Amino acid sequence: MSVKHFYETFHPEHYDLFIDVDREKKTITGTSTITGEALEDTILVNQKYMKIASVKEDGKDVPFTVDDDKEAIKIDLGKTGTVTVAIAYSAPLTDTMMGIYPSYYMLDGVKKQIIGTQFETTAARQAFPCVDEPEAKATFSLAIKYDEHEGETTIANMPEIKVENGVHYFEKSVRMPSYLVAFAFGELQSKLTETKDGVKVGVFATKAHKAKELDFALDIAKRAIEFYEEFYQTKYPLAHSWQLALPDFSAGAMENWGLVTYREAAILLDPDNATVEQKGYVASVITHELAHQWFGDLVTMKWWDDLWLNESFANMMMYLSVDAMEPSWDVWNNMYQISEVPSALNRDATDGVQSVHVNVEHPADIDSLFDGAIVYAKGSRMLVMVRKLLGDDALRKGLKYYFDNHKFGNATGDDLWNALSTVTDLDIGKIMHTWLDQPGYPVVSARVADNGHLLLSQKQFFVGEGKEVGRTWAIPLNANFKAPQIMTEQEVDLGDYKTLRAEAGHALRLNVGNSSHFIVNYDGTLMADIMNDLSSLKPVDELQLLQDLGLLAEGKQISYAEIVPLLPKFAGSKSNIVINSLFSSARQLRKFVTPNSAEEKNLKSFFNQLSAKQVERLGWEVKADDSSADLQMRPIELSAALYADNAAAIAAGHEIFVKYQDDLSTIEASVRPYVLINEVKNYNEAGLVARLIKEYQTVVDPYYKADLLSAVTSTKNIDEIKQIVTDFEDADVIKPQDLRTWYYNILANPLGEQAAWDWLRDQWSWLEKTVGGDMEFTTYITVTSRVFHTPERLAEFKAFFEPKVDQPGLGREINMDTRVIATKADLVEAEKAAVNQAIKEA
Repeated sequence: MSVKHFYETFHPEHYDLFIDVDREKKTITGTSTITGEALEDTILVNQKYMKIASVKEDGKDVPFTVDDDKEAIKIDLGKTGTVTVAIAYSAPLTDTMMGIYPSYYMLDGVKKQIIGTQFETTAARQAFPCVDEPEAKATFSLAIKYDEHEGETTIANMPEIKVENGVHYFEKSVRMPSYLVAFAFGELQSKLTETKDGVKVGVFATKAHKAKELDFALDIAKRAIEFYEEFYQTKYPLAHSWQLALPDFSAGAMENWGLVTYREAAILLDPDNATVEQKGYVASVITHELAHQWFGDLVTMKWWDDLWLNESFANMMMYLSVDAMEPSWDVWNNMYQISEVPSALNRDATDGVQSVHVNVEHPADIDSLFDGAIVYAKGSRMLVMVRKLLGDDALRKGLKYYFDNHKFGNATGDDLWNALSTVTDLDIGKIMHTWLDQPGYPVVSARVADNGHLLLSQKQFFVGEGKEVGRTWAIPLNANFKAPQIMTEQEVDLGDYKTLRAEAGHALRLNVGNSSHFIVNYDGTLMADIMNDLSSLKPVDELQLLQDLGLLAEGKQISYAEIVPLLPKFAGSKSNIVINSLFSSARQLRKFVTPNSAEEKNLKSFFNQLSAKQVERLGWEVKADDSSADLQMRPIELSAALYADNAAAIAAGHEIFVKYQDDLSTIEASVRPYVLINEVKNYNEAGLVARLIKEYQTVVDPYYKADLLSAVTSTKNIDEIKQIVTDFEDADVIKPQDLRTWYYNILANPLGEQAAWDWLRDQWSWLEKTVGGDMEFTTYITVTSRVFHTPERLAEFKAFFEPKVDQPGLGREINMDTRVIATKADLVEAEKAAVNQAIKEA
């Protein structure tokens, strides 16, 4: 069904916005004066939750009606052509973290607030009447007034020109869509610098933070803008780039042009006690948002169906830029391979998953498009494949062509492929459409046939029930022997295996470097050859082997019982990415055991077998001669040792707690979460959890806060669990932005599972009211499906969620996650005996 876009009735060219915010009364009043071209006699403008006082055209009142269901104002102009429409309105200031909203924080025991904005995808219409669609690009002149007191700072997309009678006036913006407009005000501290080309760069945060927490972000932001200007061969188009940390923020960050907003954990860190992972995370979020200043902001997708174009590209560029700026962090392996790749492969194997490119119209469905595993992770894998096919020089030339042709305008995915096709003989568009327009991905089976030939065949890979409809992909094979660059057929015969093997001089492997979006199922001959020469593999090859085997087991193409004896072969690795992958596989075995059973005892001793030697080598304390891999491996091994009930590790962790108990925040950041978890799980003196929750409420370091959250949610005390669940609805203890993590952690704690699940069902309407307008809302359903794996829980999940399946924005997630739980329950039932036998014998 085609839905009329408001842009078809009215093309805005310029907005004069006057917005008056009264924090005390929690109201917004203002006037949105829009000059543009009316294409029809009756034009449509978006509004949401507004009271419209008047609509004037050229100073005279004109008739209008408000349609709340369609989030519309219908304005009867009686004419077409150039018009200036002034809409006077009022609206509430809400606490939903969408539109214009307050963020709360404590300073010296006093609760304070700063006002910020979040307009993507369709919340600008809660702040001012506008044509709230990405194609409706216009210029904006912003005037902001508020109940201002001394010592407050006001910032926006553009520089401030003047303040008159308490009104802050900002420079006219460049052409941009409504969802990128942003402003903020309150008591802010800042640190400023300039790029070599004179772009002002600043980081802003509340005064609750230490000034040094802003330094890291400032350095990364400045260098990122300089890197992108050179890589894109296109100048940053604005005078400044402000980065603002908001205490309440629903997503990770938002790429508003010239004023990027962030969750505090995504931008602030203590440079004296931060892990490489934390630095990598903050750097990647900042570089992701700054990549958008060109890709998304300068050139914007035409409609939300091409959202992936913004997000996938920024996701790839963040790794590319951080790797260029900080090569020693090895982010392609340490972040991309261990987070994006498995996230994309796991999600994309469930039948019913969205394709990267999706047709969408309803606002709630637009929000549900933000499936991190698909639009961000899978999409970035597509672009990594393109980069590998083209090389960086050609990629940069193609991008420059793209920006030159579409700047300050809109584009579709095909515009990008057309631009990249100017620099290569490959039909990039044709290759990419096989990946973007189809959900899922292939498993390539490699086998030696009876006649001695090596055959490769592709077929869609499913975890769980999947309908085979004969999809094929254009697969970049990345083979380490003679094979086609791109495999498009269902099956190819590569000729005599022994000849190929002799020519190559090593075991045959596909998808070397794990950069294409498929997995490989090797037959016994080929797999034995690979395992015989394990020592010659690079860490990323070992990671890939474990990753592919795990997925094949989830998809019942092999048994988990076959994987168990292989895992100890990887346990001595000195590579953190191999160890990460090893324990990702080992953790999957936990669904086959019941907590506190004899089977779990066997599994714990298997975990001990996998981790004990490394824990003994690494210990709890960071050492001067630790390699960077050791630093990143230590927390993974300690986590495994704690699950294994390793007595020596438990005692050593307790010693660290006692040593630092007067100031727990000073424990070295990489082991701090495990010191605290160990203490709560294994020692838990009376009052400890209450003390940690109190500390959680008062500290501002987002990473220390996250460690406290992990610790208290691992308690084995039922009364403490009940108290935490009661706190779910107390925003002074748990901010709505953090609630999902609290809920998931209690649900994943075997002693808290029932209490958390009961709460979700009892308080669903409260949850919907509190965070329902937010693009993260459906992930409450997603994280529930991560924990559930029994027929009983499946039945309860269906009973609760199936009646909600027709609600806009929820249907796909409910259907997907029902399949996810059903698949796990079937797998556990079918394999439990064999897997537990294998663990016992390991």
